Amino acid sequence: MKILIFGKGYVGQRCAETWREKGQEVILSMVRVKTAQDALGELEVHQPDAVLNAAGVTGKPNVDWCEDHQMETIEGNTNLPIYIAAACQHAGVHLLHIGSGCVFYDQSPHEDGKWREHDHANPRVIYSKSKYAADLVLSSLPAVAIARIRMPIDWMPSPRNLIDKLANYPSIIDVENSGTVIEDMIDVFLQLLEKKAEGIFHVTNPGSIKHRETMEMYKEHVDPDWSCEWISNEELVRRGLAKKGRSNNELATDRLAEHGITMRPIKEAMRDTMKKYAEAKKIQVRDGDEE
Repeated sequence: MKILIFGKGYVGQRCAETWREKGQEVILSMVRVKTAQDALGELEVHQPDAVLNAAGVTGKPNVDWCEDHQMETIEGNTNLPIYIAAACQHAGVHLLHIGSGCVFYDQSPHEDGKWREHDHANPRVIYSKSKYAADLVLSSLPAVAIARIRMPIDWMPSPRNLIDKLANYPSIIDVENSGTVIEDMIDVFLQLLEKKAEGIFHVTNPGSIKHRETMEMYKEHVDPDWSCEWISNEELVRRGLAKKGRSNNELATDRLAEHGITMRPIKEAMRDTMKKYAEAKKIQVRDGDEE
């Protein structure tokens, strides 16, 4: 399969590297898409079998940036996916767009408290509103799939990796969430592309995990001396550590199951990932000492 990826950031690069190792032909677009014609030009040049849109705006160092840069956020998370989708519709190419599970806040009205793919979201900040706006539009189109992910977790150290983020915070909110282990996600994305799946999918590892549990694993496998202050979500805002409260939720993965796609339970996947992360950090330190 020949796959064209828009977005050469953290997730786009990880997908490209892994898929190439598995024998897929992958092109990372170097074009900054500002119009549908920009995207269509790339499709005409590369003639892909499928497209992954991994481009978007999350803000640096975090989503609080989006509150002060609303139009840039809307352009990157709402308009850009629509431009790419329009080009794919015109060219007759299947599109997989990376969405966000952060469009949901708190528990769902379902008995188990989990949010389903068909549920109406309740976004509260500009980042999640801009992502949900794209979901509403793209989910009505044929040959388009939306893969919502949550809190990317990876064995590869990176500023975008949840493990690195938590390890560097002096204060962490003591909450429970769904999570997406990148290693599993990359495989699921490829399956969705191969199946030419349509509609919304929650690409999260089944179950939920507390940040406290994640960092206990971190202390066990990476740094036994690590410590932090545990605070509530409300206190995060009250102290001025965040502009608005964060999205905390658990997502059901019903539609993946309908397509015969499975992911490891989150706690099992997290422990495996943390062990690999610990080894990667050792190599990183060793290589740094040798320079």
